[in-house]
Amino acid sequence: MSITKFAVAGATGRLGRHVVDVLTERGHHVVPMSRATGVDIITGDGLAEALTGADVIIDVASWHASDQEAATEFFRTSARNLHEYGRRAGVGRIAVASIIGVDKATAGFLAAKKVHEQLLLAGPLPVRILRAAQFHEFVGQLLDWQQGDVAHVPALPSQLVACRAVAEELVALALDAEEPAQGTPIPEIAGPRRETLAEAAALLGARRGVKVVGVDGSGMPDAGIAAAGGFLPGPHAKLAGPTFQEWLDTHR
Repeated sequence: MSITKFAVAGATGRLGRHVVDVLTERGHHVVPMSRATGVDIITGDGLAEALTGADVIIDVASWHASDQEAATEFFRTSARNLHEYGRRAGVGRIAVASIIGVDKATAGFLAAKKVHEQLLLAGPLPVRILRAAQFHEFVGQLLDWQQGDVAHVPALPSQLVACRAVAEELVALALDAEEPAQGTPIPEIAGPRRETLAEAAALLGARRGVKVVGVDGSGMPDAGIAAAGGFLPGPHAKLAGPTFQEWLDTHR
């Protein structure tokens, strides 16, 4: 199938902006879908029009908070609407960004994302999933959530990856017309270096004048699973640069 038109759900978000940039740079026709562009994947406002003539939906829309119940309802509705409206429009497939380790999650946002995967895979349209590690950009968010010149950040292992690298891999997956063989692991992408969130946050904190104190993550959903490496990439994952330090050096 020759792909010419993409509809991007969550196009103005942290990852969505990079997906739109990658598609545009490669000459594809892109329809950005977000409330800011007049398309609401939850209410359905503007969705039918946005999907008219679309070959592929790339879904990078996300809920803005960590509450499991609210996030699950968001993903349940978005999955249903993208399948329903997409099927009516003749869309060929959906490609979606997910998170490494969601299959192990039992609580919180990751558990909601696990339901999201299941609902998308159960729909009428073919679905391709890319699971990504936490983004480099997430580290700044961890500091932004706290006030003052000291920030407490979980010393949990991660393999942070740049949004741009994830966007490039997700676009490649969306363009790949070959269906994966049965039993093929869901593809993953992560950064090239393993470190803790606290270590990465300390690098950023030094530039902001914030002292970062590593904590054990107690009270966080599935902190024990995370501490044991449950949300780290598997052996089949693609590793893509830059490292967090290299990325930080270009985002002064």
